[in-house]
Amino acid sequence: MLQQKEGRAFQTYEPPSRRAARGSLLALIGFVGLSLLVWAANGAITAGSLRGWYGSLLPPPGTPSTWLFAPVWTTLYPVMGVAAWLVWRRIDIGAERKRAALRTWGWQLLVNSLWSPAFFGLHNLGLSLVVIGLLLAAVTLTIRRFLPLQPVAAALMLPYVLWVGYAAYLNAGFWWLNRG
Repeated sequence: MLQQKEGRAFQTYEPPSRRAARGSLLALIGFVGLSLLVWAANGAITAGSLRGWYGSLLPPPGTPSTWLFAPVWTTLYPVMGVAAWLVWRRIDIGAERKRAALRTWGWQLLVNSLWSPAFFGLHNLGLSLVVIGLLLAAVTLTIRRFLPLQPVAAALMLPYVLWVGYAAYLNAGFWWLNRG
């Protein structure tokens, strides 16, 4: 259907539902894309240290083979983005509660982006232990804020918080076994 709108003749009409769907898809791409941007930056920092410095560390019990980390994080980052998008698209909740939940999600993503530079970039096991402790707290708070707004989004974050908890154990073990 063609109509004249705001001085432009014969502009194609697009129903509001289609505009909303396109906006929702763009938001999904944005949340997942932002998560994948952090994943790519962290991966670039990590790759340089895996063969040399990381391989020289005494590992704690339960340390997996290095090949496992890539598929786990490759799965977790997009799922984090989908979880945030699910909260974002809720229209029946208070705007301030939604903003607070998404702000917390953004903070956890920021803290996540600091761990690889601390651990693999600076080779600072103590600093990275502090960062991962903050990350564990931030992810837990994100889940707590997501839960009443969008339980599915909170559930999608559970594998992430479990993996970060396991990574915190590994970080603490590397720090303990490789002090001094």
